[in-house]
Amino acid sequence: MSLAFRNVDADPDGPVEGWPTEAVLTALERGGLSHWRRLATAVRADPWGPVARRIEGALAAVRPYGVAELMDDVLTSARAHADERERAEVAAEIAALVGESGLTRAEFARSIGTSASRLSTYVGGSVTPSAAMLVRMRRVARGEPCR
Repeated sequence: MSLAFRNVDADPDGPVEGWPTEAVLTALERGGLSHWRRLATAVRADPWGPVARRIEGALAAVRPYGVAELMDDVLTSARAHADERERAEVAAEIAALVGESGLTRAEFARSIGTSASRLSTYVGGSVTPSAAMLVRMRRVARGEPCR
């Protein structure tokens, strides 16, 4: 299906990352599966990036029948997967910090002012520590005092 943008300086066959919000809105309203798939791919690659934000803006202005729910689901799903990956990344960093410290988990937990069971939830990824706690962990791993 061919898509044409009116009054927009963007190529419908070009990368969706270069499309302004008006072009995204046109693709949502008058495009087809191939256009929506390209938008979804860009959202999965960067769930809070410019394409995702343009889709949010377009959906806030108009709710194209059928595709609005689809794009809402794409945004929600992509962001949930990104959250899971980021949570796992933080958990892996914490496990590495404990290892770098040379302390047992119980000693490391005491050094950062928490319990061994709470530290276990951080290492397992079921709980994400605050930014302040992560800074404290990095300091302990480097052998610096917690201030």
